[in-house]
Amino acid sequence: MTYSKEILTRARQRLEKAREDRQSLLTAREQEIYEKLPRVRELDKQLSGSMAKAVQAAFAKGTDAREVLEKLKAQNMALQAERKALIAAHFPAEYLDDGPICPHCEGMGYIGTQMCSCLQTLCQEELKKTISLFAAGEHTFADFRLEYYPDVRERINPRAIMSRTSDVCRRYAAEFTPNSGNLLFNGGTGLGKTFLSACIARQVAEKGYSVAYESAPRLFAKLEKDHFRPDEHSAREVAELYQSTLLIIDDLGTELTGSFTISALYALVNDRLLTGKPTIISTNLNMNEIRQRYSPQIASRLEGGYQLLPFVGQDIRVLKNK
Repeated sequence: MTYSKEILTRARQRLEKAREDRQSLLTAREQEIYEKLPRVRELDKQLSGSMAKAVQAAFAKGTDAREVLEKLKAQNMALQAERKALIAAHFPAEYLDDGPICPHCEGMGYIGTQMCSCLQTLCQEELKKTISLFAAGEHTFADFRLEYYPDVRERINPRAIMSRTSDVCRRYAAEFTPNSGNLLFNGGTGLGKTFLSACIARQVAEKGYSVAYESAPRLFAKLEKDHFRPDEHSAREVAELYQSTLLIIDDLGTELTGSFTISALYALVNDRLLTGKPTIISTNLNMNEIRQRYSPQIASRLEGGYQLLPFVGQDIRVLKNK
């Protein structure tokens, strides 16, 4: 799977810190053993000295190097056995185990050119953290409740419509691939658009795909900063919007709209359509309002390139407070 540079950097930093923490723990434990068992310190010094003697013997002239090395080897084994027995008598087994934090990649994060599962896990955790900053807490599809939508036998049945909408969202998340296409959530305030987009984001991220989840005001603030006051950080953030496997724009229409916003939205939507990268947009605006507020070109691309999912009913936040 492809992860954004920011996600990968944070995951690598965590892996590096885990290596450093492990080394610090081993160093602290070694000092603890030295204080309690001074003999172990003496043995370590002797073992270190015997290694130097072995190197000297290997390059010495006029001596039987093999005989010297065999003697040093025997002494070394005796010292190691004494050291092991001393520590085992006073400390838990493997107290000074200096094995790598990951047995597959030795804590480096990669096996050759392939990302190791340990680094993949950290990347996925960082993705979930990022989504949680903007998404609906820890909610999942299992928390979605149809009973909040009226089941009325009229021309429009909110419960029936929302049942179909939620089913599409569930399938989209469960079967997601980089070719899954685009969704446009349309409906009034408090009808579950942010909730279901967050559920999709979380499930897609758990599959290991890169997900950028942004509210419309925050998204345009990032694009504006990179356009007018660019720096390395803003360039990375905008690259993530364009390159992430799934982009979710929440509450389109709540931002302050101007000429820059319109051109930036067109560029982003058009680029992701041309490159085939899935995008989900939620908005309170209908298509005519999108056409008037932004442009006919943007409305045309949304109509032609996105599956429209209606959200109908009464404001759930209001119903919950009654």
